[in-house]
This record gives sequence, C-alpha cells and structure tokens, in this order.
Amino acid sequence: MKPPGEAIDALLDGTNADPFSLLGIHQGPQGAFARALLPGAETAVAFDLSGRKLGKLKRVDDRGLFEGALKPTVPNGGRQPVRYHCTAGDHAWEVTDPYSFGPVLGPIDDFLIAEGTHLRLFDKMGAHLIEHEGAQGVHFAVWAPNASLVALVGDFNGWDYRSHPMRRRSDIGVWEIFLPGIGEGRAYKYRITGPDGTVQPLKADPFAFASELRPATASIIADPRKTDWGDAAHRAHWASIDPRRQPISIYEVHPGSWDRDENDWFLTWDALADRLIPYVIDLGFTHIEFLPVSEHPYDPSWGYQTTGLYAPSARFGDAEGFARFVDGAHRAGICVLIDWVPAHFPVDEHGLARFDGTALYEHEDPRLGFHPDWNTAIYNFGRREVSSFLVNNALFWAERYHVDGLRVDAVASMLYRDYSREPGEWIPNDEGGRENWEAVAFLRSMNTALYGSHAGILTIAEESTSWPGVSKPVHEDGPNGGGLGFGFKWNMGFMHDTLTYMARDPIHRRYHHGEITFGLMYAFSENFVLPLSHDEVVHGKGSLLGKMAGDHWQKFANLRAYYGLMWGYPGKKLLFMGQEFAQSREWSEARSLDWFLRSDPAHEGVRCLVRDLNATYRDRTALHARDCEGDGFEWLVVDDADNSVFAFLRKAPGAPPVAVISNMTPAVHHGYRVPLPHDGAWREIINSDAAAYGGSGVGNLGGVIASGGGADLTLPPLATIMLEYQG
Repeated sequence: MKPPGEAIDALLDGTNADPFSLLGIHQGPQGAFARALLPGAETAVAFDLSGRKLGKLKRVDDRGLFEGALKPTVPNGGRQPVRYHCTAGDHAWEVTDPYSFGPVLGPIDDFLIAEGTHLRLFDKMGAHLIEHEGAQGVHFAVWAPNASLVALVGDFNGWDYRSHPMRRRSDIGVWEIFLPGIGEGRAYKYRITGPDGTVQPLKADPFAFASELRPATASIIADPRKTDWGDAAHRAHWASIDPRRQPISIYEVHPGSWDRDENDWFLTWDALADRLIPYVIDLGFTHIEFLPVSEHPYDPSWGYQTTGLYAPSARFGDAEGFARFVDGAHRAGICVLIDWVPAHFPVDEHGLARFDGTALYEHEDPRLGFHPDWNTAIYNFGRREVSSFLVNNALFWAERYHVDGLRVDAVASMLYRDYSREPGEWIPNDEGGRENWEAVAFLRSMNTALYGSHAGILTIAEESTSWPGVSKPVHEDGPNGGGLGFGFKWNMGFMHDTLTYMARDPIHRRYHHGEITFGLMYAFSENFVLPLSHDEVVHGKGSLLGKMAGDHWQKFANLRAYYGLMWGYPGKKLLFMGQEFAQSREWSEARSLDWFLRSDPAHEGVRCLVRDLNATYRDRTALHARDCEGDGFEWLVVDDADNSVFAFLRKAPGAPPVAVISNMTPAVHHGYRVPLPHDGAWREIINSDAAAYGGSGVGNLGGVIASGGGADLTLPPLATIMLEYQG
C-alpha cells in the first residue's frame, strides 16, 4: 500500500517519527520492494551486501525519494541489507541503506533497561562499532522517552537532520539506528524534538566514549578498549587484602595543572605517565587520585561540572591514553583513583539539561532539582533509568579503565534535601524529614554493584556531616536502615579542626587543645581518610604553608610538625599536589605547580620529610594496620595544654609500637617525661626538626632508653617525632 502523501512529505522534511515504516525493504502484494532517500541521485540500483543485483529503483520525488521492486524475492520476511549504486551525471557513489537493517537491541535489553537493572548499559547505549547483519558500522542508541523525534547528525551526513532519523523503541523510550560504513573519529550529536514539537539544541551523547576538545562539544565515535593490560598481579593483590589494614597514602592531582608542556599546554596522559608515576613512586605515595577526568566544558570547574561522564577529557589526548596511564601506574604498583560526580550536573545546552524537552535526568521542581551552590541541576535519583545511568558509569570506569576506586564528590549535598537551602526552598520527604532517601538508595545500589563485581575496588565518600554508617556495609543494621556501603569517608572534621589549630599563634594554642584531641572521640566511627585536599588551597584560602602561624621559619616548622602529626594520626592519608614541597602560592588550575621552589632548601626539606613519612608509614605495621580500629591507638599525653604537647601510641598485633609526640610551641622541652608501655630502647625514626628537612637539628641523638614506664625526651621546637620500640 502506498503511504499517504503527508507521510512522505514529513519523511522528506525530516519530521516523520517512524522512518523505518517507510524506508528500507518492505513486503507488498507483488513481493519485496525498496524505498530509499538518496538526495542528489538520478539513478539507483540495489544490490545485496555480497554484490548480487536486486533491482533498479525509480526516483519518485525530486527531493531524492526512490522506490522499486526487488528480485529475486527477498528472504527473512522482507528484511535485507541493501547497498545502492547511485549516479548523477558523471558521478557515481554507493550508499548502504541504514533503514534496510533490523534493530540491534533485543527484548532482554528492553526488559533490563525498563527495570533499571541493566548493568552493561555502556555496551548497548551510545555509539558502538559493530558488525550487524553482515555489515561493519556504528550502532547509536539514546534514551529520550518523551521526544517526538530523534535524528542522528554528524560530519558523516553534513549535520543534516533529514538524513538519519532514528527508530523508536516505544516500550523503553530508546531511539536507535545502525549506520553502516562509518568508523572511529567521526563527530556526532542528536537532534531531539520535544513532546511539544520544540527542537532542542543539539545534544551530545550521554554515553559518548570521547568528545571534541572544548569549546567544541560534539561527541566522537571511539572504542577505547585496551586489550594488552599488564596489571593482573596488581589487581589480584588488592582483591586479596583488606584495604583498611593497608598503608594508603594518596597524592591528589589535577591533571591539567600538575605540570605543563613547553607551550604551557596540558600534558597528554602518556607524558603525564612519564613524569608523574616516577615522581609518586619516589615520594612513596601508594595512590594517585585525579580530580575528575571526565569531559567538562569549563576549565575552572576542575572537572566537577561534567557533561561527558563516559569520556576522558580531550584535553589530555586520546581516550585510550588514560587506560595506558592506569596500566603504567599499576605495573609500577601505584593505584589510581578518580573523583566522580553524581551529585549534580551543569546546564550547558549540549548536555543533559532538559534532554528530550522535559526534565528527564533532573527534577522539574527547582526545590528538588537545582543546586544553589553551583548553579547546577540535580539528578533525579528516584528515576530508575537515571540511577541506572549513574551506576553503570561507576561500573564503566572500573571495567574499561581498571580504576582502583572512586572518590564520590559532595555526598552530603545528596543526602539532604535542605542542603544549602533556606526554609521554603526545599520539599520534605514523605515522612516530613530532610533525608533524600532516593539518593540514599542510589548510593547503596552503586556501592553494592561496584563491590559485588570488582574485587579490590575502593569507594570513598566526601561527606561532611554526621550521617551514620557512611563507610558501613549496606546490609548492616543502622539508624537509617543500613550503611551507605562506602569503603572510606573523608574526615572533614580532622581537616577543619587541625588546620584551625595550626593557624593559631602558638601562645594561644593552650586554650584550643581540644582542636587536636577532639577528633579522637570519633576517629573510629568510620573508615577515615585524612584529607588535605584541593579545597583547602583555593578561593582565597591560600596554601597550606600560608595557613601556618608565625614567621618564615615557624611556618615551615609548623607545616613539618603538622605533617608528622597527620602521618602518625589514625586514618589513611591524602595530600594535594604541591603541598609536598610547601607551595607558597594558592593553587590555580590555570598554571602548573611552582616547581622552581624545589631549589629552595626549606621547600625541598618539606618534600624530603613527606617522602620519609610515607616510607615510615608504609614500612611500620603499627602506623597503618589499625588505622580504622580503636585498638590501634592509645593516648600517652592528652592533657598537657600548657605546653601544647600531644603524645600517643600507634600499635598493631605482632608489630613494634610507635610513639608519636608533637610539641606545638617554639620552645624546646628538655627532659620531658613521656609514658611508654615498654622499658628498653626506642629509636627515633622521624624528627620533623631534623636539619635535613630544614629544621634546627634538635633531637634525641637517635633514640632513648625507657625505664620505669617512661622516658625523658628532648622535644624539638614546633616539631613531631616518632619513636619505634626496639626491645
């Protein structure tokens, strides 16, 4: 039956929402016939993919519409991939008809996508290079359930929306098309017409594996699948141990400003690997944590406003370069963590905002769906497809790029509906409370999926409130029905209290002794990471060195003493790049670190101390094996506020204990009595006042002898020492 004229007009105008009902191969009363849109052609002859001639088509509309019967009879109920040989004057070309192919997604995909339980979405959605029904090409799939029409546009069709309108899978709201004859490196977007007929700005692919370099915003067809991984031993090791009882010392890095090339441009992942991995090994860090590596349009967002969750940023070269970096780090024994941002997303017009003309990924009501702090949208965690999109993204980075873990940004903003909002600016939950139970369910699902499928993975929450059980298992009973399932949580209280203390003039510290001791009241309530992160050295906060009290010498001494205290304190360690050599200026994403400072002995002395602290922390079981358990810590001196002295013991079964003593005044304390649990020799293994670190060289001549339950020590000025029991 001949379609009505208005359907053909809509097809030729690019406004027909069901192109597969008109184009391709169809069965009619006289057998199979073909209909194809071949703009510019004057003649068209159909062949199957093996080169067998099927018939000649006639141009029935000057706008490029061709029709014709196919013989011999086409099998398979009329479905037959077809290639057209076209001519126009002296020109000839061939076109493989995408509308002659069947769908790629199947009923199992439909069921799991609709249910929100598909854990391989990144193998199905987006752009995938595949062989389909005998042809090589790319399959595109995008979720836009409220769209009235979706067309694929790109550099392969002149960005003409009339060329490739997509097939709608009505049960799940996914639009798909297989485009034969194209490959990697091609740019594309989706042209989406909303339910009211409004055409949206061209949208990048939410599942794109690569993107154009900003300010361009198109998605790029890519298959960054690394096949020659050499990290099996590394991954097997971390899958076999309990990370809570391992030394974890994290070097936090913004990949765009750690260092730059000779043109002040971003280093590629390969160049970064050549410089950063040996540097981290030399310093003794166990983990590199990158600020978000996903594609983002705005450099000063540092990646926290991402528009391409599945695409490593084009700033650093090809997408597979990140996989090469991770593999290189693993072969050298270094873990790689990435910051991950499910808390919010930017409203750039090419991104997820009102993706299909409706509030699809976000909430319609700004009281639920808008972040006042960042002027960004909030994911609708209660929508199963949105939760599945994010859970799959977490799984994607673990599987495709072998990352060792995710540090999840801004978890507190997810947990509370009233986060940064005044009364009347938020909507209570069904019980009238402020908890965002949809976000809680999402976080539990994400952690359950990751830990259930990737042994050795770590998830770390940036969570600044007292929400109970952040790093407790999901199945464990608790006040809110169980833990959130994270492996670790940032200890924001430690960071805030101790930095506040170190900024005080030493003469006033006696009145604020609790800013150091209070944290031990809750130090084992979660599995903590102690973070001195990028957030502490931006937006006018200055550098860590600048936060320290006193004159030039005292600032360096205070910083060294602080690092010594932190590396002795229970919890895993995190230090932002540049702070290992006491960068003086506040960090800026627009420039590399001030590496010239390493020529200054004071700065290089701090770096040497950090290197030795990492080695000491790694090699002494007592300092790391009970970081998350109360039996690994014991106060020795807790109440000497007048002298601003703190002393505690770190211990673990079968390991020599280590005493950590800090003197937070500029006065040297001679003959200071510290109780110690064992009589005998205690060797001084760290002294932040050592001359090699830029200190005054005051110490205990390598060790002390304890008797009668203690030892008389010399406590250097503004310094931390560590003593290991020798027996």
